[in-house]
Amino acid sequence: MPAIDIVDASGKKSGTRDLPATIFEAPVNVPLMHQVVVAAMAGKRAGTHKVKTRGEVRGGGVKPWRQKGTGRARQGSIRAPQWTGGGIVHGPVVRSHDQRINKKMVKGALRSALTDAVTSGKLIALKELSFDAPKTKQAAETLTALDCDGRVLLVLARPTDDGAIEKSFRNMPHVRIAYAGGLGTYDVLLADHLVMTAEALDALEGSTDASAQSKPAPAPRPKAEAEPESESESAPEPDSDSDTAADTDAEGGDDA
Repeated sequence: MPAIDIVDASGKKSGTRDLPATIFEAPVNVPLMHQVVVAAMAGKRAGTHKVKTRGEVRGGGVKPWRQKGTGRARQGSIRAPQWTGGGIVHGPVVRSHDQRINKKMVKGALRSALTDAVTSGKLIALKELSFDAPKTKQAAETLTALDCDGRVLLVLARPTDDGAIEKSFRNMPHVRIAYAGGLGTYDVLLADHLVMTAEALDALEGSTDASAQSKPAPAPRPKAEAEPESESESAPEPDSDSDTAADTDAEGGDDA
């Protein structure tokens, strides 16, 4: 199980913490991370690119010159692809660039990225981070104390109530804020330093533990109640002997 030092906002060590091996000691799968990142970037594309073909460009309905006798190459329309201002062949059309990636692949890529962050030493565990009011100067001093230069990804457990932390760091172009529930592989790989608060680590571990638990067994289905017997089945069948005797007596009485 990997361990990491816990530091405060001034950069001083305040303790050590063990990290879950399922998240921070997973196999680093580079092709999987690449596939997930490409899918994430493709999903951000609007796909509204469009060019006009020769059938969509205005004009060109008349043959520019006759077929034979001019000495020039035969042409049928001034909007053919070889003409300036003509249509475009095999150009982009409006479409979706989404790529199908399942949840298991996304989680595996994130584990690989976090494991790589621990191995490379760019993960910084922050004991606590709080601001009384939005102060970009105080946020810059915190990053300087943590020796964070370059791209920084700050991971919080959840959005703060007053938004002081987000407002303090959002003016810094090289700092990006993410939350434990929406942490992405691309953001982790792009950052030079990954700063995570202790609450964010707890939230990340809790979400992993919840997903690791097996699904509860389905409740047993109630047994079907016995169907009531129909009237035809419950009614006793008439006695054939008694019916025959009654018919015989009735005939004898008529004869008398």
